[in-house]
Formats: sequence, structure tokens, C-alpha cells
Amino acid sequence: MSPPQAEILICGAGIAGISAAYHLAVRRGIDGVVLVDEAPPLTVTSDKSTECYRNWWPGPGEAMVRLMSRSIDLTEELALTSGNAFALNRNGYAYFTARPETARAFEEQGREISRLGAGPLRVVRGEASDPELPPVSWSERASEEELRHREPGVTDGADLVLDPGWIRQRFPFLADDVMAMLRPRRCGWLSAQQLGMWLLERARERGVREVRGRVTAVDTTGGRVRSVDVATPGGTERWEVTHFVNAAGPGLAQVGELLGIDLPVVNELHAKATFTDSLQVLPRELPLMVWNDPIRLSWSAEELALLEEDRDLSWLREELPGGLHFRPEGGHGSQAVLGLWAYHTDTIDPPRFPPAIDPLYAQVVLEGMVRMVPAMAPYKERVREPWVDGGYYCKTRENRPLIGPLPVEGAWVLGALSGYGIMASQGAAEILTAQLTGETPPPWADAFLLERYEDPGYRKMLEDWDAGAGEL
Repeated sequence: MSPPQAEILICGAGIAGISAAYHLAVRRGIDGVVLVDEAPPLTVTSDKSTECYRNWWPGPGEAMVRLMSRSIDLTEELALTSGNAFALNRNGYAYFTARPETARAFEEQGREISRLGAGPLRVVRGEASDPELPPVSWSERASEEELRHREPGVTDGADLVLDPGWIRQRFPFLADDVMAMLRPRRCGWLSAQQLGMWLLERARERGVREVRGRVTAVDTTGGRVRSVDVATPGGTERWEVTHFVNAAGPGLAQVGELLGIDLPVVNELHAKATFTDSLQVLPRELPLMVWNDPIRLSWSAEELALLEEDRDLSWLREELPGGLHFRPEGGHGSQAVLGLWAYHTDTIDPPRFPPAIDPLYAQVVLEGMVRMVPAMAPYKERVREPWVDGGYYCKTRENRPLIGPLPVEGAWVLGALSGYGIMASQGAAEILTAQLTGETPPPWADAFLLERYEDPGYRKMLEDWDAGAGEL
């Protein structure tokens, strides 16, 4: 019996791998695409984030803004094609601060990101001469009319509000000391599971095959990919392949080792908690809400005494980093709120499953949310048991993806999409497809090649690169 054959074998059935299969088979009409994963599709990492998207990204350079803008274009096209089967909306992001220095940073960073192509920055300082901001509409999912209509300069860019009175009028539940808000417009969220499954169904219709198994070896005799061994419940299968795509998410480095390639990535453990807002403290018509300032949790005297007795919990008395964020979750009538806070970013390599999430995570997130929304304090005593989930963000040092050919002929990588895999998936898959089929990708795609690390200038730039750039 002859061995099974694949023109393109993709390792990983997360949003990256499924998007690659869709673009290759559906958009380019390529036969012989095979998806391999030992876990069910989209269950390892793809649904572990806020499931949000944005084109609001810092530099250096315009590459991330261009990637995300193009990816959002493609995702909106999919929403139109599918009848918005994955509930994409355009509800925006909103970053808040109670610190003057952060308010100044909002303006400085906002002007930089605007120059990179994310759209205009509209500033409100509380003066009579300030222009009115364009209206913001909220919906559980964007309608076909909304998806077809996007007015540049109104539905993109960002609003910087430096008038505390304006902010408190719009968001009266926020802490009284809030003094500035930055609200990017071309942002929102969607259902990652429904997007991924819609793409997978279309790929299946176009002949993409799925294999439940684990890639255990890659034959690279003569400097090119020749075959791939897959351990399945029925035994090991050896597939003859022309192209091999490493889209293994948190397993990216381990699969890279099978090719003899050291991929410069780490895996960070992240979690999210789902709370029930039974008191209806938070309006459902909100953007993704982000508190940029560090937070020192407010403990009672009794709680502080307990924390002082336990050295392992001493960190809870310290100031924790900014970046707490939350958003409404669910459709009409839902009371669910997602809360996320990367107050610890433990690097765990190789990743362990199931991930060991901090047992205090939900309590700490709730305590942080009370700093931002004081009216949530009653939940500290009467909160229903929250649901906590988590996974690994595979990322490079500078939080940029890896997309493109590897040093072994026929080998490719699509990964290190960190916590932005949902929003970047379509643009990243389009780049990989162009590279693999010999088409010309956009010039800014070079910023995501593995070979960028061979550039001395790039390595020098990494010395001062903010590792957290673009995380929120």
C-alpha cells in the first residue's frame, strides 16, 4: 500500500492553521491540504483570549497596523459572506487612566499610531471650540448595512478625551478620579469558535482533510521536507508531503525542533474569568474597557493580616501592573462579563496541559475591577462562582508574529500570534498563502520573516524593544 500523500500538511488546527487551510484550499483552489492536530479544532488557545480585534498598534514601523487593518478587511468580508455567523461587532476599545502622565502618553502614542496609518486622532479637551465626536453605535453583531459601510476617518482612528466631565457623563460607573480616555474605533470582538468552525466547514467542502494525531517526526533529507510522521490512535502514519506548515500554536518551538530549527518563541500563561453581573452594574453597550494604570488592591484589615502571614501571597500587597480589562459577553439578555488581567505573565516551556491557573485569579481580577468600577464591590461578598479558563500565548520577544519560509525547503511557519491570533489570522494566512504559492506578498510582510533576526540592526533594536508592546 502506498503511503498517504499531501501537497500541504498543516500542523495545528487552531485559528492559524484553519485559516491557512481556508486560504489555500478555498481562496486559492489548492488540492491536497491536510490539517493535523491531536486536539479537537480551536480548543487549545484560539478561544482563550478576549476574542477582540483592533487596528490600533504601536511601532516601530507600520507593519502591525497594516497587518491588522488588512486582516480586519478580510474578516469583515467573511462576516458579510457568512451572514455574520460569528457575531462580529464594531464596539471599539476604551483605555482609561487617572494619571496625568498616562494621559500625556495617550496623546503621544495616539499621534504616533495615527501616523502609522490607523486613522485620525480626534482630541476633546473640554473647550468650547472642540468638535463633536462622531456618534458611536453599539450592537451585539454588525448588520449587513454596517459591514458594507465604513467611513474612513469616522469608523477608524481614535477619540482622545481629556475632559473628565465628558467621560463621567458617558461612563458614570467609573472611578471618580478617571481623567482621560483613548477610544480607538476600528475595534470590537467576535466569536472565535464560530469564526473558526465556519472557516473549517468551508475548507472541508473544498476537500481539506483532517487527521487526529500528533506530528512526531519530519524527514528533511537533502535539506528539504520529504515526509511527516503522524502518531494516530491507529498507529503511526508516514505522509509524503511537498510543503509542511508549522502552525502549532504553543507547540511551535517543539515542532520547529523536528525540523532542526530553533524558533525564538516563549509561551506565556494567560487566563480569563467570566462573572455574572446580576446587579446590572455595567451597561451592555460598552466597548472593551481597559484600565491602563497600575492597581494596588484594597484589602480589609483582616485580609491584610492574613496576607502578611503568608509569604507566598505577599505579592498581593504590592502594586500590580496596569492592563486590567473587561467586556460584556453574550447576546441579548446576557449578564456575563469577561474579565482579564495579566498581573503575572509566567513563561512555561514546554507548555503543560491542562494549564495550572492561579486559584486566586478570579478574586484578584474582581478586586481590580472594583478599583475601576467601585459599584462592583458588592460582588466581593455575593459573587456567583466565576468560570475561569486559560491557555498559552506563544510569542516572540518583540511580540511580532512569525510568518513565512523556514531554512528547510518546503517548510513554513505561521505562528507566534500571541494574544492576537483571532484578529491577525486572516491577514497572516493571506501572507503565508502568497509566499507559498509564489505570489508577491505586501512589502511590510518582510517584518514577520524569521530571517529578520539575522539583521544586526534589528537585533540592536531589540535591546530596547518594549516586550509588552501591542499586548492591549
